[in-house]
Amino acid sequence: MTTLYPVILSGGSGTRLWPLSRAALPKQYQPLVSDKTMLQETVLRTAGIAGVGAPLLVCANEHRFLAADQLSRAGVTPLDIILEPQGKNTAPAVTVAAQYLLSRDPDAVMLVMPADHVVGNLRAFEQAVAVAFEAARNGALALFGIQPDTPETGYGYIRKGKSARAADGCFLVDRFVEKPVREEARRMLDAGDYLWNSGMFMFRADAFLAEIRQFRPDIAQACEAALAAAARDLDFCRLDAQAFAQCPSDSIDYAVMERTTKAVVVPADLGWSDVGSWQSLAQAGQADGSGNVVRGDVHTVDVSGSMIRSESRLVAAVGVQDLVIVETRDAVLVAHKNESQRIKQVVDDLKSRGRVEHESHTVVHRPWGCYESIDAGHRYQVKRIVVKPGAKLSSQMHHHRAEHWIVVSGTALVTRGDEVKLLTENESTYIPIGVTHRLENPGKLPLHLIEVQSGSYLGEDDIVRFEDDYRRT
Repeated sequence: MTTLYPVILSGGSGTRLWPLSRAALPKQYQPLVSDKTMLQETVLRTAGIAGVGAPLLVCANEHRFLAADQLSRAGVTPLDIILEPQGKNTAPAVTVAAQYLLSRDPDAVMLVMPADHVVGNLRAFEQAVAVAFEAARNGALALFGIQPDTPETGYGYIRKGKSARAADGCFLVDRFVEKPVREEARRMLDAGDYLWNSGMFMFRADAFLAEIRQFRPDIAQACEAALAAAARDLDFCRLDAQAFAQCPSDSIDYAVMERTTKAVVVPADLGWSDVGSWQSLAQAGQADGSGNVVRGDVHTVDVSGSMIRSESRLVAAVGVQDLVIVETRDAVLVAHKNESQRIKQVVDDLKSRGRVEHESHTVVHRPWGCYESIDAGHRYQVKRIVVKPGAKLSSQMHHHRAEHWIVVSGTALVTRGDEVKLLTENESTYIPIGVTHRLENPGKLPLHLIEVQSGSYLGEDDIVRFEDDYRRT
């Protein structure tokens, strides 16, 4: 029986959804449209499909623990998690996944899905997958085309040709159109034979590799070298950094799909969105009677057509329309809905000015838990730290700062030099500058503590690690 393997691409940064999506916590690792993260939604989407195998995830190295933790929380055991040393666009990611699968299953069929898309109609999704699966088994490279309902300028388009022989319900690809201007998008919408390119694909691993070797042998060879020299790192497959650095960057559309003669498109009405902007996220949400999509502690008076999201405090809006208002602990965005594609410019400006708000939130996730900066001043900083049950921080020391730890709840096992002791609620300890120390949660509940740092330099790079369960350097 031919196995269908979901291949989840989770390497994007989602800068157009700033300030919620940031480099350290991109949109695919956040719950944007439900109580599950977008990665979890994507992985669970295939659960009801007969003959589906364990998912294969391709993600950025810096997000590996986030990805593994979220899959675990969703009750999903992946086939593997492949780590990209650097982003090289979708063609190398899919090529590596195809080579990995082919080495284990010569008949493998791949269902390639970005981790940050919304699919609202699961029944239609499963029906489209069945059509694409039949086409893929017959050697076709299938794309999922979305029935358009607006003249969207942010998507690529596919013009469908005559019915394909590969399977009932799929069509030959007549042409690809990159993101059009609005007038052209309206003409294509009126023509009725154009579909949005969803960025989801299905094909046999060997069929895709034959095409990438024909059209982009440089990508195929570099990926093969990176996978051949890959190393196991805990539960991850880490591609060889030097070999992968030689791989050109290109999208699967440019590298293969727009060149191959084997492309077919499966039209589908999936309730789909790539959530590429605040405006598209608003369209994917549930609007109230005034056309507002709100989430969090939000109060509105005479507001219409707006997207308002609060993450930490009350947001009140009065007498406005067609705005995007997003509040996080350290940043607030206010923009017109029609200008939401320009938010990337804000992120680029923050980078150029050396600000940190583009990189991370005040809550920073680590494989052992998370920490949040709650106060800072001259020569001091205060953090709230949460350590997961059974987890431990690295054995480390600091050259420039001392630390006080106060346990708020839970149990802390503290190593300080040669001393090891157990701390419980309302107990504390002091870590002098230069003393090797380690923090562990031996309990079954999360450990919450307050850390007060003091010293001449309080940067995160003042950490010398001696032993680390997560093999960080």
